[in-house]
Amino acid sequence: MLELLSPAGSPEAVVAAVQSGADAIYMGFGEHNARRGAKNFTDEEFDSAVRYCRMRGCKVYVTLNTLVSDREIPDVVRLAGHACEIGADAILVQDLGLARVLKCAVPEMPLHASTQMSIHNLAGVEAAAEMGISRAVLARELTLEQIALIAERSPIEIEIFAHGALCFCHSGQCYMSALIGRRSGNRGACAQPCRLQYSLGGRMDNFPLSLKDNCLVSYLKELERAGVSCVKIEGRMKRPEYSAIVTGIYSRAIRDGLEPSELEMKQLELAFSRQGFTDGYLTGEKGASMFGVREERDSDVNKLYNAARRDYANSETRRVPVRFYTIIKAGAKSKFAVEDNDGNKVIKEGPIPQAASNQALSKQTLYDQFYKTGGTPYLCTDVSTVLDEGLFLPVSGINEMRRLLLDELSEARKSPSARKLGKLPKTPADVKILGGPKTIFQIGTVDQLTQKLAEAKPDYLYVPLAILAENPAAVLPFAEKGAVPVAVLPRVITDTQAPEIAEMLVKVKAMGVDEVLVGNMGHVKYAKLASMNVRGDFGLNVYNSDTLQVLNAAGFLSATASFELRMSQIRDLSKPINTELIAYGRLPLMVSDQCIIKNSAGTCNCQNAVSLSDRTGQLFPVVKDFGCRNVILNAHKLFLADRLRDVESSGVWAIRLMFTNEGPEECVRIAESYAGKTQYVPNGLTRGLYYRGVE
Repeated sequence: MLELLSPAGSPEAVVAAVQSGADAIYMGFGEHNARRGAKNFTDEEFDSAVRYCRMRGCKVYVTLNTLVSDREIPDVVRLAGHACEIGADAILVQDLGLARVLKCAVPEMPLHASTQMSIHNLAGVEAAAEMGISRAVLARELTLEQIALIAERSPIEIEIFAHGALCFCHSGQCYMSALIGRRSGNRGACAQPCRLQYSLGGRMDNFPLSLKDNCLVSYLKELERAGVSCVKIEGRMKRPEYSAIVTGIYSRAIRDGLEPSELEMKQLELAFSRQGFTDGYLTGEKGASMFGVREERDSDVNKLYNAARRDYANSETRRVPVRFYTIIKAGAKSKFAVEDNDGNKVIKEGPIPQAASNQALSKQTLYDQFYKTGGTPYLCTDVSTVLDEGLFLPVSGINEMRRLLLDELSEARKSPSARKLGKLPKTPADVKILGGPKTIFQIGTVDQLTQKLAEAKPDYLYVPLAILAENPAAVLPFAEKGAVPVAVLPRVITDTQAPEIAEMLVKVKAMGVDEVLVGNMGHVKYAKLASMNVRGDFGLNVYNSDTLQVLNAAGFLSATASFELRMSQIRDLSKPINTELIAYGRLPLMVSDQCIIKNSAGTCNCQNAVSLSDRTGQLFPVVKDFGCRNVILNAHKLFLADRLRDVESSGVWAIRLMFTNEGPEECVRIAESYAGKTQYVPNGLTRGLYYRGVE
C-alpha cells in the first residue's frame, strides 16, 4: 500500500497529520531546511514530536534539504546526530556534499534525496543509490509513464509529490529569488517571485509563472501500480487544519481504494487552491490551463477549518493494535502482558487472587476491561486468558493494570533502537593551480561563434550539444586557436528524451569532442556511455568543499562554484578538483517545462525575442531550451572584468564568460574587456551575489 507522507510545519501540525491518517510526516529541525519560514521545531518540541509519532506508529522524516556552507556543516551534523539518536526514520537532503558527510557521521540513518536534488530520470535515481541514498523524491514535472519507467527499474524507493504547490521552475534549479532579493530557494528562504504579476506584451494583468496546486488524489491506484512507494502532500508553510483536511481525504482514498466524493473534492479546494487544481504534469497536458492564483477565502473555509481542528484536537483516532495476556491461578501472583505488532512486550505481576465470596471473575469480565482502550493510542484486538474458576480480583485493579501496561508499552515504543554514530570525513585537500585562471567562453546561439570571438583565444569553448551537433564547422576557428570544445548538456533530460541526447553525443564524439558539461548527476551516465569526460556545471549547486570532493571522486575533470556563494566563500573552499567561476553573463533564473510564449499567445513563436517585465519595469529575457522548455534570464548582466583581481585571489582554475542573448559584436567587446584590451562595460550590470551573498 502507498505510504502517505504529510507536512508538519509546527507541533500542532504533527498532531493534525498523525490523527488524520498520515503514515509518515516530514518536519524541519533547525535552520537548514527548505521551509525556513515555517515555525519548525525547537530541540524540545522536536523530541516531543518524534516520541508522539513513534508511540502511534507514524514515521518521521527530517528535512535538512538545503545547500550548506563549510562553516554550517558541523551544526547540520549535530542536528542529524540528534535526529538519529531520538529515533527519526530518515533525513531528506539536497546537498551532494552534505549527503557525503552524513553517510559518515550518521551511517545507520537512511537518507532520502529531496526533490531539490532535481532527480528527473532513471540515471539520476541510480546515481542517488550509488551515493547511499535509499529513496528519491522525483521532480514534479514527470508524466505517469515516465514515473512508471523509473519506478519499475529503480534500485531504491520512489516518492512523488501528489498534492500541493507547484513551482514554475524545476526544484533545485531556481535562482530567481536569490538573485533578485538575496533570498535563496536553495537555502530555504524563497520569496516566491513566481506568484507575482508580470507583463508579457505590455499588460501588467496576468500571472504567467503562477501554477495551480497539484492534485493527484484520483490517480493513487495508478501510482501504486506504477511502483511508487510514497505519495507526499506539500504544505509545511500552511496551517495544521490544512494538513488534517488533505491528509484525511488522501488517507481514506488509499485505505478504501475509492476516489474522493464531490464533497471531499470541494473540501480540498476550500482548504487551499489557486482557482482549482491541475494534473497537467502527470498527464502530459501542459499549458495555460495549469495556471491560477489564490483568491479570497469565504466563510465556508473557516467552518471547514474549525471542524477539522475539533476532529484532530479532541480525539485519539490513531490506534496501534495490541494484544493482552492474563494468567490468574489460585495461590499465585496474577500475571499480565501486552504486546504490539512491532515486537514490543510488557509483562507485569499483580496480586494473588482471592477466593470469590460472591460473583467470581470471568473471562468475559477480563475481556471487557482490557478492551477499554478508548482515549489511548491503542486498540485491543485480542485478550488471551488462563483463569482458574472461583477467583476474584477487583475491577479497579484490572483497570489500573491495563493503564500501567499501556504506559510502559508507550515508553518502550518511544525509545529508539540504538544507532551507531560515525565521524566527519576528512577535509578534501586542495589541488594546486599553476598560473592564472584559464578562460572559458560559453555561447548560447550559433551566431555568436564568429571568427572575431575566436581571435580572443579562450582555453575552452562550451557549446550547447544541439548547436555543436548541427554546426560542427562553426567551432573550427576556435579549435584552430587552441580552444577545447565542450558539449553542454541541457539541465533537464527525461528518459524519453535520452535517446535523442545519446544520438547527438555519438555525433559530436565522432567530431573529436571528448568532454561534456553536465548540471545533473543523472546526466553523467549519458556522457560515460559515449566514452566522454565530464565537467560539472552550476546546476550541481556546488556550495561546499565536500560537494567538490563528491564530484572529484565521481571522476569529474572540473566543477563550477555556485553563483550563490560570496567571493570570500569561494576563496575559502578546499578545492580537490579544478573549480571554475562564472564571471560574466545573464545568469539563468529558472528552467521550466512550461512555454511562456505559447501559454500567452496560444501558439509557439520561439524565434522572436520575448521578455517578462516585472512591476518595476525590469526586463527578463525568455529563451528556448531543449525539449521546448523555457529559461528565464536575469534582467542584469553579471560583470566582473574590473574585479578580476578578486576573482584570481579566490583560487579558481578558470573563469567563464556565459553568453546568452548577446549579439556577436557584444560578445567580442565583452571578451576584449575581460582580456584588458578595452574599457567596455555593458548596460545594466550586476555583481551578482559574489559580494552580498544570500540568506
